[in-house]
Amino acid sequence: MAIASINPATGVTLQVFEDLTPAALQAKLSQADQCFAQYRHTSLDQRATWLRAAAQVLEADKLTYAQLMTLEMGKPLAAAIAEVEKSALVCRFYADHGAGFLADTPIATDASRSFIRYQPLGPILAVMPWNFPFWQVFRFAAPALMAGNVGLLKHASNVPQCALAIESVFEQAGFPTGAFQTLLIGAARIAELVADDRIKAATLTGSEPAGASLAAACGRQIKKTVLELGGTDPFIVMPSADLEAAITTAATARMLNNGQSCIAAKRFLVHEAIADPFEQGLRQQFAALQVGDPMVAGVTVGPLATPSIVAELDQQVRACLDRGAIALIGGSIPALKAQLPAELQAGNWFPPTILTQIPPGTPADQEEFFGPVALVFRVQNLEEAIQRANATPLGLGASGWSQDPTEQERLISDLEAGAVFINGLVKSDPRLPFGGIKRSGYGRELGVEGMREFLNIKTVWVK
Repeated sequence: MAIASINPATGVTLQVFEDLTPAALQAKLSQADQCFAQYRHTSLDQRATWLRAAAQVLEADKLTYAQLMTLEMGKPLAAAIAEVEKSALVCRFYADHGAGFLADTPIATDASRSFIRYQPLGPILAVMPWNFPFWQVFRFAAPALMAGNVGLLKHASNVPQCALAIESVFEQAGFPTGAFQTLLIGAARIAELVADDRIKAATLTGSEPAGASLAAACGRQIKKTVLELGGTDPFIVMPSADLEAAITTAATARMLNNGQSCIAAKRFLVHEAIADPFEQGLRQQFAALQVGDPMVAGVTVGPLATPSIVAELDQQVRACLDRGAIALIGGSIPALKAQLPAELQAGNWFPPTILTQIPPGTPADQEEFFGPVALVFRVQNLEEAIQRANATPLGLGASGWSQDPTEQERLISDLEAGAVFINGLVKSDPRLPFGGIKRSGYGRELGVEGMREFLNIKTVWVK
């Protein structure tokens, strides 16, 4: 099966790659296994040195890596540059703190000496998404490599050039051959891959069906998994909030990565007392967005990554409008395309859209809208806001806006999510654990918790 790199802004095929042959895949697995046998014994100082070198490689050529991301999946170039810089940051974070995270933890018992030791498991398979093609990989790879594991990357099939570039970053940094390898294979071969005894665990960021499939395959082999799946993140605004800051942040939080982020704010639950000015302000923010070629300076919204994402989002929006929802702005693909130059007509475009007065029984109730569409709901009080926020099968992140300490504590305690941000947009940070609950997945990335997901947490008791 061919793996194609296609520019989503123009529809032009950039490059085509062939799947790894069965023999080539076996060779990479053997190389990973052999590398781990030696790599696990390298010193923490040496691993930290390699990670810092990886950060330097990223920063030295950040424009090239950013342009590659923009070409393959369409994010604005400025956002792609920031993603490369954040990838370097996570390498340095684990280089600086990994030794402390991995140090033996003494425990007082009836033994002469008892403690917990943290040891690597072996080759870890990472099934990664296209929407943050560098950051998603580095936030897995940095802690895994610092811990003494080795990585095998099965990246999304629409970003093969990014996948190969990431492998090259680790090679240039001096990591041993086999410590991090890219596997150019289709999704149909993942189950066969995790059945191999040399793969010790797996992590996936992606859709619910993809996560369920990987978890089932790993479950049959009794192998550890970490899943970070979708989100319908609520953004709750109460009357005590700084409304201007909430509106500005709401637009940023929804439009992050052209709206294609699991932790983007998607459902805006706004108290009815301030709903009118919130909607007016959000509409002004959306109207100021610049849609176009993401390589051009000043463009803030690029194309969606694939035609299928556009089709699904359009179907969801149409279903809401057909039931009586109102589009304050956007909603029409033909109207947007009429404004674009000829060379962009074949791209995957969707206009920044705000839907309000959404009746019950539409996709907005339960489904994730993965694109530049804001869903605004009016609520009568905080109780209703929390109830509606929790009334979905997903629970990744949530943002609450209030200056009232009592309301803030209710939001922190009662929102069903892996992360709650008060008066700020939900974001990932190397210092903090990241992940969800319910059907948004399980396990954590980042922080000390993320590093320890793929370690043998060994109890040691000495008399």
